[in-house]
Amino acid sequence: MKHLLRQWGICWLMASACTSALAVDRHAPSGKPELVRRLRALSPEAKWYERPAIRLGFDAHHPQGLVKVGHSFYLSSVEVLRKPEAIDPGRGGFDRGPGQGVGHLFRFDHNGSLKEDLRLGEGASYHPGGMDFDGRNLWVPVAEYRPRGASVVYRVSLDPLRSEKVFNYPEHIGAVAFDPMTRELHGVSWGSRNFYRWRIPRRGRVRDAEISPMALRRPNPSFYIDYQDCKWIGDGLMVCSGLRSYPNVATGGPVFSLGGIDLVQPSIPGPVHQIPVIRRSDSGRVITQNAFWVESVPEGLRFWFVPDDGPSLVRVFDVSIDLKDSAVPAAPGRR
Repeated sequence: MKHLLRQWGICWLMASACTSALAVDRHAPSGKPELVRRLRALSPEAKWYERPAIRLGFDAHHPQGLVKVGHSFYLSSVEVLRKPEAIDPGRGGFDRGPGQGVGHLFRFDHNGSLKEDLRLGEGASYHPGGMDFDGRNLWVPVAEYRPRGASVVYRVSLDPLRSEKVFNYPEHIGAVAFDPMTRELHGVSWGSRNFYRWRIPRRGRVRDAEISPMALRRPNPSFYIDYQDCKWIGDGLMVCSGLRSYPNVATGGPVFSLGGIDLVQPSIPGPVHQIPVIRRSDSGRVITQNAFWVESVPEGLRFWFVPDDGPSLVRVFDVSIDLKDSAVPAAPGRR
């Protein structure tokens, strides 16, 4: 009888492990090696085809990060109640006050219907940033709405949404990407001027969070766009979207905003492949202004963008990729 019970226990444990693995696989990003290959082959000559947009049935406020898991979308956003006002930089080293707002993490379906609204943040840290998904959890930074403001990094489980504060950091972290192989969380500062890396232990505190920003940061050598949202895609790379506005110095005309998609290797640190994006939303914003998600499809790549505020649209594009004629070199070796 004991032998039978022991066998039953082993079978039950194996079944539980398989069930857990299937639960993770159900949410895990798929096709990452192919995604890396196609993003490396993305060029300015690629053909973009717009698909029907998803109209959001709720106020998305000011979107920041987007993740797609199965048929569900997750959108981080800041609801600004009072804009930060300019102050004397001598007062605490800030050029503006903290303002006031509410951080949101929305879950909505492929029809744009809101399913959940999780509030994130603490104190003056109410501005969620670009976020990533590790196959089981979302990683979301929430920062003060000003340069050099403090941040809180959350790990959020799905079904239903539940947040866990992982660590605080005395720097504005505008976006993060999580490497599940090394358990390293990579972050970018306000304007993506600096890169950060934190090793995330399975248990215990994040010791890298005790290192000052001055000692931990590594400067970004590229200036042509500021990253808004980033995703880890493997092979030592993350893909980031963003934009930068350029004044018309010659004529004094309107400011020109250039969008872009970069493959970034944090171990360098810096971009290894850069593609300008000039497509715009109906409001005139470049589509890479805020939140995005990307997946590989048979013809190439599919992008989802949320560039506009309020009850906006998720703009969907298919991009054809010619892999046969691609001669894009592999990223340099990792550290």
